[in-house]
Amino acid sequence: MKTVLRISAVLSFLFFAVGGLVLLGVAASGPHSDNVIAVVLAVFLLGVAFFVGPILLFAAERVGGKEG
Repeated sequence: MKTVLRISAVLSFLFFAVGGLVLLGVAASGPHSDNVIAVVLAVFLLGVAFFVGPILLFAAERVGGKEG
């Protein structure tokens, strides 16, 4: 159970972080007037990644079974 929770924490961090980095790359690819929306969404996704990933990892360590 603890391993599954750790894997879910890493995968959720990677999902949000990759999404934010891809959007940031798209926003930086060219000068457009609507890039502000993409940058805001990218920064939001990166913030979620750095919040949700550690919270899930903390939960995995806290409520996981006593395996080791």
